[in-house]
Amino acid sequence: MASSGPTSGKKSLNTVTLLFKLPYYTQWGQSLLLAGSEPALGSWNVKQGLSLTPVHQDNELIWCGSVSVAAGCSCEYKYYVVDDNKNVLRWEAGEKRKLVLPEGVQEGDVIEIRDWWQDASEALFLRSAFKNVVFNDTEGVKKELQSVSLNKSLDPEDIVVQFVISCPRLVSGSTVVITGSNPQLGRWRAQDGLKLSYVGDSLWKANCVLRKSEFPDAPWRGAGVAVPVFSIRSDEDLGVGEFLDLKLLVDWAVNSGFHLVQLLPINDTSVHGMWWDSYPYSSLSVFALHPLYLRVQALSDAIPADVKDVDYEATLSTKLSIAKKIFNLEKDKVLNSSSFKQFLSENEEWLKPYAAFCFLRDFFETSDHSQWGRFSQFSKEKLEKLISEGTLHHDVIRFHYYVQYHLYMQLSDAAAYARKKKVILKGDLPIGVDRNSVDTWVYPTLFRMNTATGAPPDYFDKNGQNWGFPTYNWEEMSKDNYGWWRGRLTQMAKYFTAYRIDHILGFFRIWELPDHAATGLVGKFRPSIPLSQEELLSEGLWDYNRMSQPYIRQDILEEKFGSFWTVIAANFLNEYQKQCYEFKDDCNTEKKIIAKIKTSPEKSLWIEKEDSIRRGLFDLLQNIVLIRDPEDPTKFYPRFNLEDTSSYRDLDEHGKNVLRRLYYDYYFARQENLWRQNALKTLPVLLNSSDMLACGEDLGLIPACVHPVMQELGLIGLRIQRMPSEPNMEFGIPSQYSYMTVCAPSCHDCSTLRAWWEEDEGRRSRFYKTVVGSDQEPPSRCTPEVVHFVVQQHFDAPSMWAIFPLQDLLALKDKYTTRPAPEETINDPTNPKHYWRFRVHVTLESLLDDKDIQATIKDLVTSSGRSFPGKVAEGADVSGEKLSKVQLNGKA
Repeated sequence: MASSGPTSGKKSLNTVTLLFKLPYYTQWGQSLLLAGSEPALGSWNVKQGLSLTPVHQDNELIWCGSVSVAAGCSCEYKYYVVDDNKNVLRWEAGEKRKLVLPEGVQEGDVIEIRDWWQDASEALFLRSAFKNVVFNDTEGVKKELQSVSLNKSLDPEDIVVQFVISCPRLVSGSTVVITGSNPQLGRWRAQDGLKLSYVGDSLWKANCVLRKSEFPDAPWRGAGVAVPVFSIRSDEDLGVGEFLDLKLLVDWAVNSGFHLVQLLPINDTSVHGMWWDSYPYSSLSVFALHPLYLRVQALSDAIPADVKDVDYEATLSTKLSIAKKIFNLEKDKVLNSSSFKQFLSENEEWLKPYAAFCFLRDFFETSDHSQWGRFSQFSKEKLEKLISEGTLHHDVIRFHYYVQYHLYMQLSDAAAYARKKKVILKGDLPIGVDRNSVDTWVYPTLFRMNTATGAPPDYFDKNGQNWGFPTYNWEEMSKDNYGWWRGRLTQMAKYFTAYRIDHILGFFRIWELPDHAATGLVGKFRPSIPLSQEELLSEGLWDYNRMSQPYIRQDILEEKFGSFWTVIAANFLNEYQKQCYEFKDDCNTEKKIIAKIKTSPEKSLWIEKEDSIRRGLFDLLQNIVLIRDPEDPTKFYPRFNLEDTSSYRDLDEHGKNVLRRLYYDYYFARQENLWRQNALKTLPVLLNSSDMLACGEDLGLIPACVHPVMQELGLIGLRIQRMPSEPNMEFGIPSQYSYMTVCAPSCHDCSTLRAWWEEDEGRRSRFYKTVVGSDQEPPSRCTPEVVHFVVQQHFDAPSMWAIFPLQDLLALKDKYTTRPAPEETINDPTNPKHYWRFRVHVTLESLLDDKDIQATIKDLVTSSGRSFPGKVAEGADVSGEKLSKVQLNGKA
């Protein structure tokens, strides 16, 4: 640690010089400045802050700046990266830095502050997941304030170093020691090192006379289990997992060494009133909880026996039926209680529209609010009339309040239990909402209702995905600083201390489809810079009408449908010139094709091969190379995988070359800055609207700008070994994952580890050779030994979190692998009508009794060096924490 020399002259009375130093590499046109609470630091006006100057020292670029302040100064400050006009490009993460000068600093002293840029990854440990759960000081240890006065004479070459260390991972009663080669630091003996004192706000301080000090770096790592609530099984639940079952799951997690339990979305999805509603990402309301997870036994301590005597035909209807009976018995008592009134007061903004929506849904027998007559258009006046006390249906409205109140109480109980046990409850933020939802009814301007969201072709589906959700009107959302999103995150933070952002790519750009599309192939990114008509003409492409209309020729029909082509042509196509065809108006979209195939008087001709006819017609409709913008006919978008089409193959070589170049420019080059800026407008609002730990699901076709933005914002990415983000790799290498990731062998959107292993012999052999490193024939069955190897790879990975689907963990023991592996898959992304109904085949109570598997998993946690509940940091390890060092050239 370099010494700072004496000042050359005296300053004005009782002033000292602060010399700031920060190692940081910038790009061309960028510089650093410091803004803070002192007038000399701009009083938080960044443009008036302290500009820093870069200086090369050895292999580092150090930004330096000095300012004079009063000797007794205490202030807060932050570092910012700015452009030439001092516009903020980014700022360091974490809380504001606090500077308190030690007593004994004399006039004219130079105080050198050496900082490190506070990376977003460091600030994560100040999020509620760590601050209030993993490292929570439940005993409330009293702060140990220490005097930091300088009261001894110093050699002129001595430097008093004040170590200021942020340790959010430690409770205030812990012992923190700095060790080093210097005698003052104990010559590397922890028992003789410099003891730091806790001064509050996760800060530890101590003074020492030093020259140099080095600090190790061993970041904190944790582990968790992932399972949907509906998949849990217990002795108490009624046909489906329930919120109160989470307490048992937390107990199992703690026994297994896990700090985290990850769930799928838990919002109400009761749109259709049938099994389609099992899809947890299609929310009826992004605020309301799903009645499916209600424990009816907990509604009252005095439930009459006849209320429980029910024929359990369907879980949800049964639960609501029981809940209504209990409601009728106890509604006055509950609805007049102070706790209910507080709940209603704090949630009425979303709760009242939700209750009204549920009433109208059941009254009109549809969630499609466009079919509700005068109630199709939401207004506050109509809402107040619907929920007013004088109506005949007022008890129906109050019943929905009642159910949501008990769901809130039950989930809050489970969440509090998890926090007490130092287990993070991790929720899931869906990217979309159902087009027939409370949110689209109340806030119609926030959604583009003539569109649908999805994903382009990727690992999950070569034809792309169409989720059916309307896309967002981001421009309208920005008018109140994304209040709807902020409300969602505030609501989630009542229960969760971490969350997964579903399809985080949607905050950079979304794959947008017309609402008449049934598949996800022929879409475009929104926002994106399209190809203009002028651009195409300048490249010699003038026949853009031919390229944007389905290219249907007789030879194509004969190749696709054989001798049946004439039937297809007669029923679905018009011949507009010899051997050239176009779709008839009643079947010129995917949804029209589906309807005509099912309802046409001629359907008996193809009844035996309906699926292949539909697929063939879709192929014809998608046989284009350009998509014309429906809102501006002079703009075009290259169709995904356009080189796979006969429309492309029949072009001349010039046309092919130009389109190929424009295609790669559109998908991989011209959008990067636009998408980066789009994400930087929206994601910080989400992250700053709660103190939950945020993780992003970044699977699929990943633009180059995504990972740098996630790193900058402190967003933890996802790594699934079978879906490597690196090009030209079949399997990811967990030992090479970056720290800011969650690693997992599988997830809810793909088959389990066991099913994946057993479904493809060739892939299994390649994995065994390239990953396991064995030339032997791999076992055809995914044995516990195979599972142990793969799971241990992930435990040992550098990733901050290793989170495992419960099914993969249970496969560590033969006892739990008797069920056919494909039955354990939660979702099939290729099927938009997949029935989400996987349930664990053993109860949590029996899993808690199985000490062997809990011990096996905990051994993996401990041997990999991952933190587990109850673990005490040996020797007060502060590895991986960043330090602020204040050096003083003193004359005391």
